[in-house]
Amino acid sequence: MPKFVELWVYLSATPLFGLTATLVVYVMAHAAYLGLRQAAWANPVLWSVVTLASLLTVTGVDYPTFFSGAQFIHFLLGPAVVALAWPLWERRAELRQRWRALLVTAIVGGAAASGSALALAWLVGLPHDVMLSLAPKSVTAPVAMGIADKIGGIPALAAVFAVVTGMIGALSGKALFGWLHISTEPSGWTVRGFALGTAAHGIGAARALQVNADAGAYAGLALGLQVVLASLLIPLIFSLL
Repeated sequence: MPKFVELWVYLSATPLFGLTATLVVYVMAHAAYLGLRQAAWANPVLWSVVTLASLLTVTGVDYPTFFSGAQFIHFLLGPAVVALAWPLWERRAELRQRWRALLVTAIVGGAAASGSALALAWLVGLPHDVMLSLAPKSVTAPVAMGIADKIGGIPALAAVFAVVTGMIGALSGKALFGWLHISTEPSGWTVRGFALGTAAHGIGAARALQVNADAGAYAGLALGLQVVLASLLIPLIFSLL
């Protein structure tokens, strides 16, 4: 027992803890996800976050110590997003034909995502800086933080809103698309994927890619378009207002 305590004290104080804990928890959550036939509620990202947060709370390990190891995995987020371009390259002929419709859809979808959040925040009387932090909620977290900082929001809160939005999209997308009677024919998968990438950014795109290759490709495209459009348009609109 004393040796175990010594080992735990050593691991919890080194970068090895964050790296090992993240990998082990995610592998277990993903195995459970596959065992449950990829049920939406069993999303491995969701349960990894819940498990790791609970583990840090119970053990008393502070977040900077945890992240000193987890940052090695965090670094891979960039290459993972770039890798989403490969399915798009394989469908480049389709994109050339549809680029106008896709661009208009991305603008309308992004405006609806941001505008609805701001309207709801205003209706319930949220503080101004919290309301501004909601504006980029459907953009991937690092970009949402930068946008929030430029328009007077709270970057850390914008990241939380972005992650929660992605989780909700990944969990509810299948049921919502079924309720709307969006088909699972090839054209239906592109619609599902683009909608999920627009509303739920990277987490939604990852979910779409797990379900269908076409859905994943168009979700990645929607994610990229929202990053570019939101980075340019949201600060511009708020500066004019």
